[in-house]
Parts: sequence; structure tokens; C-alpha cells
Amino acid sequence: MGQLQAGIIPVTLFQQNCTILFDTETKEGVVVDPGGDVEAIVEAVKQNGIMLKEIWLTHGHLDHAGGAAELKEKLGLDIVGPHEDDLPLLQRIETQAEKFGVPPGTMRNVVPDRWLADGDRVSFGDHVFEVYHCPGHAPGHVIFFNRQQKFAHLGDVLFNGSIGRTDLPGGDHATLLASIRDKVLPLGDEVGFICGHGPGSRIGDERRSNPYLVGL
Repeated sequence: MGQLQAGIIPVTLFQQNCTILFDTETKEGVVVDPGGDVEAIVEAVKQNGIMLKEIWLTHGHLDHAGGAAELKEKLGLDIVGPHEDDLPLLQRIETQAEKFGVPPGTMRNVVPDRWLADGDRVSFGDHVFEVYHCPGHAPGHVIFFNRQQKFAHLGDVLFNGSIGRTDLPGGDHATLLASIRDKVLPLGDEVGFICGHGPGSRIGDERRSNPYLVGL
């Protein structure tokens, strides 16, 4: 088995980090949060010779899950995650897309093949990720943690210098801070992470410098 590698494709007008996680030797991988621009995702996968096994979703917002149904159809992949508390969000993707002026049919409602819960594990090849349910930004938000490589995909829970917004339906600021305090920070300061928007960071750097984490 090779190293765990991550490639990022910013997609849609929200510039969401669609992430392709793959093994450098076997080229097996998964796509995390295909929010849209599915043709660009498929092309990147093809160009790099990656064999996708599954689609993983951190949460149900349209910029993260809007392209999942189309990608599943094109490549015949199962959709895994998020937590079932995000079902209402996943069923409202098309309505939300209309509000943002997204062309009809570009983003679609979706129901995953498998829901995830706190304590579950997902994997491809030898790369195993622990699943943590981290509500606050979205009720069913999950994060993926690879203990061996000290790497996490945090979706929209924690950003470089910021945290996920909580003014959307199902959002709650106190709940998000509790998720960060109880689930994210204990992963360890040395853990590097990719997030849903913008550049990644390390948990320790955020603990020290992120203004939203003061007092956690």
C-alpha cells in the first residue's frame, strides 16, 4: 500500500473543496463532497487514473452534496454518509439551488446508500477512517479521521482561522463549539486537516490562533 494522498477540486459558485482521497500506489480512492461540476470531477479522476470506490458526504448542504446523485449515476458508486439527521437537507437541495439561481437539474436531491453514525468506520484499501458525528453547522455533519496518517477531513466544522456558519437551517453555534471541543480538538494538535472551503490547517495551529476557539 502507498501513502494516503488528497487532491482538491474547487467546485460550484461556492468554491467548495471537492476532495479526492486516494492511495498513491493502488490508485484506489473515494470522492468526498461532490457538490457539483461533476464533469470536472470525472475528468480529474480519469486523468489521474484513480479508481473510485465510493462517494463520502460530510453533510447535506447543496454545495457539498448537490452533485452526488449525478456522480453516482455516471460511475456506479455508492453514496456513504452523512448522519441521517441531515435527511431534510438532502431532500431540499433542489429547492435551495433554485434560491441561489443554480440552473435546474445541476444540483439534485439525494438519499445515501448508507447513513453514518458516531463511531462508524469507512475505508478504501488499507486506509481506515473513523467517523465522528459533529453537529452544529448541520445536524447530521460527520468528519473523517485517519489515525495512522494523522489526517482528518473536517468538512464545514472547522476552517483555517474560522468555523462553520450556524445561521443556516439546523445550525446551532453552541452545538458546533461543543462538537469542536469534544470531537475535533481531542484528535491531536499534530493532525492536519482539509476543510470544505479554503486552505487546510493543523488542529494545533487552530487551537492556538483561531479566534473562535478561545476558551474551548
